[in-house]
Amino acid sequence: MCRVLGVSTSGYYAWRGRIPSKRKRDDAMLTEKIRAIHRRSRGTYGAPRVHTKLREQGIGVGYNRVARLMRTDGLHGASGRRPTTTRRQADARPAPDLIQRDFTAEAPDRLWVADITYVPTAIGFLYLSVVLDAFSRRIVGWAMANHLRTELVLAALEMALRQRKPEGVIHHSDQGCQLRFNRSSQQ
Repeated sequence: MCRVLGVSTSGYYAWRGRIPSKRKRDDAMLTEKIRAIHRRSRGTYGAPRVHTKLREQGIGVGYNRVARLMRTDGLHGASGRRPTTTRRQADARPAPDLIQRDFTAEAPDRLWVADITYVPTAIGFLYLSVVLDAFSRRIVGWAMANHLRTELVLAALEMALRQRKPEGVIHHSDQGCQLRFNRSSQQ
């Protein structure tokens, strides 16, 4: 191997027996501190926050060094990305807003408001569609799935309709749409 690499045998053995440089030893010590901070944050802190925590502990270290050591050790923070739950189609004509942003109801089952949110999990996002009675603030229908298709919204609405059997209820949600389901005020 030494011959192929063009290195003397004595040079190779000298390199193997050499103690790590001060920089390598400092990097190893710093990596342990970075791991501890990252573990205490439950894996959410990235290089900027880890760097700040190290500075708070009185450890003078540069941001780029922290980022390099985290990258080398395979550590990274939680992504700030959040999924988009409302997708408005350019060609979709919105339904009229029958409530004019007045979310009060004088009796149950007169006004339902609906929305979609996401729940982060270890394997990705789950999407939750809910229908809420504006009078009682009670959830009357819900559905959860790993997608944002029309079936999700319809399943929540169908659950609410099955349970409450309302007459003349106004169903209101934002002006988004899931595929071709126009979600705004509808009677």
